[in-house]
Formats: sequence, structure tokens, C-alpha cells
Amino acid sequence: MRVLELKNVTKRYGEFTAVDGVCLEIEKGKVLSLLGPSGCGKTTTLRIIAGFTSPDDGTVEISGENVGHSRPYERNVGLVFQDYALFPHMTAAENVAYGMRHRGTPAAEIPSRVRKMLTLVRMESMELRYPSQLSGGQQQRVALARALATDPQIVLLDEPLSALDAKLRLELRIELKEILRSVGATTIVVTHDQEEALSLGDEVVVMRAGKIIQRGSPTKIYEAPADKFVAEFVGRSNWFQGSPRGESQDGVSTYVTANGIEIRARSPSGRHDGADLCIRPENIELVDGAAGEVPGNRELNVLTGVVLDVAPLGADVHVVVELPGKSRLLAIRKNVGRSQAVAPGQTVRAVFDASDVLVF
Repeated sequence: MRVLELKNVTKRYGEFTAVDGVCLEIEKGKVLSLLGPSGCGKTTTLRIIAGFTSPDDGTVEISGENVGHSRPYERNVGLVFQDYALFPHMTAAENVAYGMRHRGTPAAEIPSRVRKMLTLVRMESMELRYPSQLSGGQQQRVALARALATDPQIVLLDEPLSALDAKLRLELRIELKEILRSVGATTIVVTHDQEEALSLGDEVVVMRAGKIIQRGSPTKIYEAPADKFVAEFVGRSNWFQGSPRGESQDGVSTYVTANGIEIRARSPSGRHDGADLCIRPENIELVDGAAGEVPGNRELNVLTGVVLDVAPLGADVHVVVELPGKSRLLAIRKNVGRSQAVAPGQTVRAVFDASDVLVF
């Protein structure tokens, strides 16, 4: 069942087009992540769905009903703001009850519903505390409980974790995903955080300049980006510009960069004079020693370089390798022990498969 559908929605501010002909739909119980840089139109799209902003063109349908001219309180939508927007003079319980009182929930049902929602977000022991007595993470839980309390058709989350520190953001991201799944909430999450978008969403929509550039599963968005913009925005990447050398053999082409580095890649169909080549750091294996010949495997790349920097980041180690011509390559290795450690100044071979090279 389709809960939300945007049809050719456009919003302009003077000569600036914030949202440009967006078509979007979401099925019941799904979580959709709207991902993009600041100014791409994702928050304006969210405000149009919520009713805070009216589109200049196009229609907004919730459960088949055109709500384009309905006010926010007339739409059965739950919204969690970036700054939580809790009422400071109300307790946690009173904040959760607020929406139900204004949406016609029978008064006798409200106390039990409030307890249920606070229990869901693990805040039942703090129902009498005011927002000023709660941490950022606790306030976020209360805001989520308030949004879910009215049993909305759609839950809208606007940068829900951006105000939290990194450790708490990770913890709440996992918890938020569990809560949304447990209640079967149809949800749209607006974020500029790629990890947040990929981890929360059943599907991810990438926006740029008011348009939808790509929509797909988190795996598809990461492994098969539609263009260079998506590849750069979603995940870390190594980039090279290369020109093809001769005809491809068995679907594998050799590209030569300006400083003479050769990179094998499985090329897209069609002839082209040059291409941008993208290699994800986690697909690169570092092997100690000088480079040798590639024995009978046209799909294997082996690039020799010198380690410039090693940065241990908990479970991962980021290694920067300088290649001939001062090109640099980032490789990400798992921090699994000293036996696989590398050090600055060490000569290494960076090994990766042609099928792991994205060609644009």
C-alpha cells in the first residue's frame, strides 16, 4: 500500500528552485532516507510533506488523498525536529500527551498511551522530568515518542541525530532503527550523514540541486552509484582520470593517467576518450614488498607505492600511499593485529580487482 506520493512537486524562492519536479513515493512500513548536501532540497521536500511549505506546482498525496492545501495539524504526520522542539514547561509525559490531546484521542486513553510510548523509547522512569533535566539523547527519545503517540501515517525525521556526539549518535541510530521497525512506522529520514542514511533506510534517495539523482537500496547506492556526484558523496573514494589504451579485452580496459599509472577496469559499453576512475579504499589490499608482474590475470591491478601515513581509527586503519607522480591512494584495513601492520616509509603494493573500479 502506497502511503505517500509526490507528483512533480516544485518549490521556488524567487529565481531559486529549491525543489525541482520531484516525484517520490513510499510504501507502508518502509523507511526512506533522503540524502544530500546542504541546499539540495531535502529539507524543503520534508516541509512540503509536513505542510509547513506549500509547493508551487505538483501534488502531495497521503493515502491517496490530496493534502496539498491542508494545514500541518490536519495531516496525520508525526515530525521529529532537528532541535527536538520539546515544550520546556511540560514534563516528558506532558510533551508526549500534547499531540493526542489536540488530535481528539479520548482523554481516558491518553495516560496508558503515554506510558506505552515512553516505555517503547526506554524513558518510562523519567516521565516527570522537564526537558532541561534531560540529556540530548533523552530529549530525542521523548521527541520520537511524541511523534509516534498519535499513530501517524508517516513519521518525518529531520536530521534526527545531528545534535548528538559521535558515540551517542551510533547508539541511538541502532535504537531508532529497532523502534521504527517494531511499530511498523512509515518513515522518511532527512540527513546529510551518509552512514545514517545507509544504515536507517530500506531505500536511499540522493538529491542534488532540487532533483532526485538516484534511488535504490543502500547496497545499490554504494556499489553502483548513478554518477560521479553520488559516488563522491556516498562513501570514501580514490579518484583518477585516465584515457583508455587500445581496445578492451574481455570487457577489461586499461586506463593510463596523466602521470603514467595504469589501471585496469571493467568498462561501461560505448567508446570514450577519457574517464573518471573510482576505487573504494576498503577494496584495496596492501601487500609488503616491491611490485612484480601480474601473473596471467588481466583483471588484477598492482600499484607500487610508499606509505606516507598510518592512522589507526579503532576497528579500521587508514593508510595513505604515495604512488608514482605524487598521486595518493587511501586504503582502509581492518585493525586485526601487528602482523599486518605497515609503517610510514615502507614500500607496498596496492592490489585491487578491475571489477572494483567504478568508471564514469
